[in-house]
Amino acid sequence: MTSIDPTAERLWTIQDVSTYLGVPVETLRWWRKNKAGPPCRKAGRHLRYNPADVRAWFDEQAA
Repeated sequence: MTSIDPTAERLWTIQDVSTYLGVPVETLRWWRKNKAGPPCRKAGRHLRYNPADVRAWFDEQAA
């Protein structure tokens, strides 16, 4: 049986990313539509972001 590591960082929702980046949810949706924002994946009907990917994307924007 596989167990989930409770110390592992969870995936972020679009609201989590909005708060982290300080941008509206609608901006994230626009970026996704135009392939301009941080990478995300669908889990069923829900968007999920890997926090490490969001941080890496943000760091790349400063370059």
